[in-house]
Amino acid sequence: MRQILCAILFAVLSAPFALAQSAGYRVQPGDTLAITVLEDDTLNREVLVLPDGRISVPLAGSVQAGGNSVGTIESTIADRLASNFAVRPSVFVSVTTVDEDGLTFPVYVLGEVAAPGIHEVETGTTLLQAIALAGGPDRFAATKRIQLRRTDSSGQEKLYLFNYRAVERGGSIQSMITLREGDVILVPERRLFE
Repeated sequence: MRQILCAILFAVLSAPFALAQSAGYRVQPGDTLAITVLEDDTLNREVLVLPDGRISVPLAGSVQAGGNSVGTIESTIADRLASNFAVRPSVFVSVTTVDEDGLTFPVYVLGEVAAPGIHEVETGTTLLQAIALAGGPDRFAATKRIQLRRTDSSGQEKLYLFNYRAVERGGSIQSMITLREGDVILVPERRLFE
């Protein structure tokens, strides 16, 4: 039992990407998962998430892993294994390798920046970081009125305003938001007396 707990602790601490272990990470096809069942070490294994998002676990069958959090996968496997044990088994899942292609997504930067266009950004990239990736605002940019346009799941567009000039002068960036796939950043042209 002690060896198993040490193995679990080692697996969690040695995960290559802290992002993959966070509650917000969704498992993607191409990721590798380490599955540990405390009550039966013959079920312990590493599995590759297939292109359809599924993994195969003995006694549990085919489990949808793609798009789910690690906690959801643990719960699903434990539920499916429960009929084979006297008590519900303790299942631990950790992400051992991440398919790096699943960690980037496109955002669109338009207007008065050095390099407008589509930019591939990593998960966790902020608005300020995306502006930097686009080469920063040019000399004609209205840096007080930078817009982030985001379409939500219902199809409604939301508009967020960002004052780059205030940040440039040392202001706090508490309202900095993390980008999502499909976000559009618009850096408008400065008006005549702006």
